Amino acid sequence: MRFEFKLPDLAEGMVEGEIVSWLVDVGATLKEEQPVLEVMTDKATVVISSPHAGDLLEACYEAGDIAEVGSVLFVLDVEGAGAVAPSQETQPQPKPRQPKKAGSSVETQPYSDLEVLDEAPSSSAHPPVPRGSGKILATPATRRLARELGVDIGRVTGTGPAGRVEKSDVRSFNPGGAPGASAPQAGAQAAPTPMAAPTFVVRPPQGEEQEERVKIRGLRRVIHETMTRSKSTAAHFTYVEEIDCTNLVAARARLKPIAAEHGIRMAYLPFIAKACLLALRAYPKMNAVIDDAAGEYILKGHHHLGIAAATAAGLTVPVVRFADDLTLLELAARIHQLADGARSGTLTPDEASGSTFTITSLGKTGGLFATPIINHPEVAILGIHKMEPRAVVREGEVVARQMMNISLSFDHRLIDGHEGAEFAQRIKGYLEDPELMMLEMS
Repeated sequence: MRFEFKLPDLAEGMVEGEIVSWLVDVGATLKEEQPVLEVMTDKATVVISSPHAGDLLEACYEAGDIAEVGSVLFVLDVEGAGAVAPSQETQPQPKPRQPKKAGSSVETQPYSDLEVLDEAPSSSAHPPVPRGSGKILATPATRRLARELGVDIGRVTGTGPAGRVEKSDVRSFNPGGAPGASAPQAGAQAAPTPMAAPTFVVRPPQGEEQEERVKIRGLRRVIHETMTRSKSTAAHFTYVEEIDCTNLVAARARLKPIAAEHGIRMAYLPFIAKACLLALRAYPKMNAVIDDAAGEYILKGHHHLGIAAATAAGLTVPVVRFADDLTLLELAARIHQLADGARSGTLTPDEASGSTFTITSLGKTGGLFATPIINHPEVAILGIHKMEPRAVVREGEVVARQMMNISLSFDHRLIDGHEGAEFAQRIKGYLEDPELMMLEMS
């Protein structure tokens, strides 16, 4: 019996999903609940499994295609035989595809012109291909040689693969012959070319412009749309402050071995996260989201902390839900857990959505400061920059201290300048004197 599996609504407000990869081939016999394909929503990548056992008859989309909610993703023969192919009148037309092997990350694509031109030189076993009116196949180096020798490359017979013109074809070209004719490899040598007058001539730039078009898809497409939406709606302003982290470095050094006894790696990020959470208590407007359609802002009573993470696919924001309820050790463990999930692409939709405030960091490559883009529809984001020893003045003396800059971007439609500055100073106070955080933890 024929069974059509349609794309379900995998997240609130979802209207479409991108096909990331197929995990099985057309014709494969599937078990119930066997993973079939990966679909990316605006929030997370989700593995879709087969609801029934049967044979996979059709895969209706290719990897990289966008499927609307309710459209048919794949077709099963749940009895394993006797299914009839869908007619054009009753079924959506699937795009032709060659499904990848399970675990493969490379799709089969035809060679582009560029790939053909960049093949390694082959032996002379290829017979010459007469030049027609089609595209001339030749490497940039061969084309340059033709220009230098004054040879019309369109008249040269190519002896390389698929009629590609080789350097030897250009050198042996007989301009007195018929179009497309080359001189024989053996025989009388060509007359020597007269030496040019020793006049210095500035030659025009040589070479060919090259470009590659890359489809914006997957996580990069989600980032593209999210950043565009944020910059086109939120009125960004950024506040930069310098933090003396000397005491923070000492506090981490004391707690690091204790955390290690519990199997937890204690970095600086949990301290920074805790400082933000405590500051959000004092400034609840920073923990709001804006509903542009309704003309309202929503004060969130819970704290779902987004931690931006760089992955091979692009920037991902895993979310520490109810972060305010976690101890410093629990916060460290959860951040590490989510970072692993982001890098492996195994975050659940709940783990990749719903943040109310976001922290972004480039670690050691963080530079002096930057302008982080607000994670729409939030109203504030904290950017962390590199920590390093710097010469500063303390009590009239120049001393070395562990210094770090922070950059906070705010939505000026809701957050006034003095509010943003006071919020930044509250975070600064906690980081410069970490023991204050211990006094305020509930």
